[in-house]
Amino acid sequence: MIKNVAIVSLSRGIIGESFVKFETDIGIKRLKEFGLNVKFMPHALSGLDYVEKHPEKRAQDLLEAFRDPEIDMILCAIGGDDTYRLLPYLFENNELKKAVTNKVFLGFSDTTINHFMLHKVGLPTFYGQAFLCDLCEIGPDMLPYTKKYFEELITTGTIREITPSDVWYEERTEFAPEKVGTMTASHPNQGFELLQGPSVFSGKILGGCVDSMYDFFDGERYEDMPVLCEKYHLFPDAKDWEGRIILLETSEEKPTPEKYRQALEFIKARGVFDAVSGVLVGKPMDECYAKEYKELLVSVIDNPNLPILFNVNIGHATPRCIIPFGVDATIDADKQVIRFAKSVINNK
Repeated sequence: MIKNVAIVSLSRGIIGESFVKFETDIGIKRLKEFGLNVKFMPHALSGLDYVEKHPEKRAQDLLEAFRDPEIDMILCAIGGDDTYRLLPYLFENNELKKAVTNKVFLGFSDTTINHFMLHKVGLPTFYGQAFLCDLCEIGPDMLPYTKKYFEELITTGTIREITPSDVWYEERTEFAPEKVGTMTASHPNQGFELLQGPSVFSGKILGGCVDSMYDFFDGERYEDMPVLCEKYHLFPDAKDWEGRIILLETSEEKPTPEKYRQALEFIKARGVFDAVSGVLVGKPMDECYAKEYKELLVSVIDNPNLPILFNVNIGHATPRCIIPFGVDATIDADKQVIRFAKSVINNK
């Protein structure tokens, strides 16, 4: 049972800005209604400008959250695009490895980079939700499917199985106090879609946002990101991918099919698709480029025996489940279920 939650801003400091306070207040209230004690780490609310300029303080917050024996769960405020800048402060002298303790770590989007950091030091993590995006949802409540998995995580310390959501929601385009209590349009969801390969496959899952993985190898967004990722050996070698399942989901930037192709080719060039036992693919936001992405997955991977499961409710499209990384998983496309072995996370 999780009791104490620390909130960290590892990528973007937006939760410290006054214009989102009405949202953060909603999120704090919901966390307390779950019976959780909430602690914002010292720099989490310092605002966009400060957080951007001080990656060393972001790293410090993460290290302190792991060292604090009272904290059971580390919840990321939101994603962003430059959490890679924490690398020197977490790995130059093995700071992260020395500090890390067995806690639940939850986040998505640019937090993909943090998941790879924690994978590097051996901590299983949880992918799929964040404080501002999910707990602070300005509808009448958290989205029901999203809430179901968050409740399971905080009450059991793990996720045991995932089934598809019955619906998906259009992305919210207006965030203002007068929109509190409103919902965006919803549509029937088609469930998990097996694009190719065996309908049942197994392995430990790792991966995240395709856009973030693209930036591992391409310096267009930040010139030094591929340099730092290579220096600290952040992207796992092909051998580390053997028998795993890679998760791929796309951001709110809705990458063009050409960029999606390039991302897949980067990953393929690292030997990942020759090593993994399967591919899980998140539903694209607003189903944008879904047809094109499916065609590219099949053509770029170019291995009809490798199972590819599309349309998982994870990542940037709402609603969102939570996927444990580093835990044995079995995917059954026919039965429309993903099952997980018991997590190794031990909570007080």
